[in-house]
Amino acid sequence: MRDKVVVKWGGGLITEKNQLCTVDRDIIRSLVGTIITCHGNDLDVILVHGAGSFGHLRAKQWRLNEGKIDPSNFIADDFCSTQEQAVKLVRKDMLTLNSIIMEELTRADISAAVLSPHKWVNGTGESFQGDLTFFAGAPEGIVMVTYGDVVDCDEPLQFGILSGDDLVTRLAIEVPNVKRLVFAIGGVDGILRCPPDRASEDDLIEIWSPDIEFEGEHKSDIDVTGGIGLKAARGAKVAQNGIEVMMVSGQHPQRVADACIGVATRGTKVVYNVK
Repeated sequence: MRDKVVVKWGGGLITEKNQLCTVDRDIIRSLVGTIITCHGNDLDVILVHGAGSFGHLRAKQWRLNEGKIDPSNFIADDFCSTQEQAVKLVRKDMLTLNSIIMEELTRADISAAVLSPHKWVNGTGESFQGDLTFFAGAPEGIVMVTYGDVVDCDEPLQFGILSGDDLVTRLAIEVPNVKRLVFAIGGVDGILRCPPDRASEDDLIEIWSPDIEFEGEHKSDIDVTGGIGLKAARGAKVAQNGIEVMMVSGQHPQRVADACIGVATRGTKVVYNVK
């Protein structure tokens, strides 16, 4: 069985996060090229992508990350009047985003299969329930694709948001032969000591462990997951299991490719502890 890499394409990287359902095809096409590089280095890929403007904006408006809440908290808009309708719309939007990614993979002659979480997952967070054997048993050269999504939950929640960062954590740890986890993120080179608008090139933390503090930026007005802090925490847990973890700028596809195949590149290496 060939070695594998789990790759997360951030939603803020592949979409315009502040503009509802707006995709960046040029970025997606450049990232598809990094998968070709992986295959050329005998490395299979499990791809997880974020939601960006295809999920976060409407999910935030309808507080889907909180589960079912009192309907009197909401005002109907032109698209939906209930949380249940919002769930359907976000799932539909995520299928649209995913179809664009699958289209670009096909355009590059990459064989891929998608497993939409709302069809196989129950619950949110690291303890979600779902069968990962399809990812483990994928034929050589087939890219298995999944993404952050609105999933069913037990009562009283009924539904919630499963973050792609929780998906990559479980996939990296539980699928055999995974050697690396790579976060391709937007706007920054990795984990910075301070928010991007105040950071210089010297503020990149090249090796990060949970005992190193940083002042991350989390756009809580639109983000319904955990931002860079969640990625760092989940990455450290994966690293604790002996898997290499890197965060790199997705705007530099060569860095993504290098991180995937194990070549040193600019970014943040996430470790569980610094020895």
